[in-house]
Amino acid sequence: MALCGKLIGHVEVSKKGDICNLFRYNPNEIAVISPDKVHGCDLHDGERGAVGSVISWHYTHEGKKKISKQIIEAASDENHIIVFKVIGGDLVDELYKTFTIILNVDKKGDKEVATWTFEFEKPDISVPYPTSMMDYLCDLVKDLDTYSSTN
Repeated sequence: MALCGKLIGHVEVSKKGDICNLFRYNPNEIAVISPDKVHGCDLHDGERGAVGSVISWHYTHEGKKKISKQIIEAASDENHIIVFKVIGGDLVDELYKTFTIILNVDKKGDKEVATWTFEFEKPDISVPYPTSMMDYLCDLVKDLDTYSSTN
């Protein structure tokens, strides 16, 4: 029996939309800003940032180099949101049946907040919740925000 799950993480950011634009249109800049976490992003099919495009992220997580092949399922510059469906790599080849990553940057009160949402399906109860990956992406957003606010 598969188990569906959802995990949400929030990070305060200084500028609305800049984080989503980096992930959507300039992912290789993320590798320049945080090279210890992200090593690059290859475009396999489509246009950079376009819905339906297929990309592969190269990154280090928990001390291991990994790859995540994803398709951009949805994106909106106006709403500062991007949805990635993971279609290959460590997350779906080794752990989860399905995995979707959503990034949204929005105003919460008087602050700007980047919200990561993971929607996933675990094959059984032995597979852990992706809390380590959530911590990783929240830390990455902090790195990107610190860089953009100082440059």
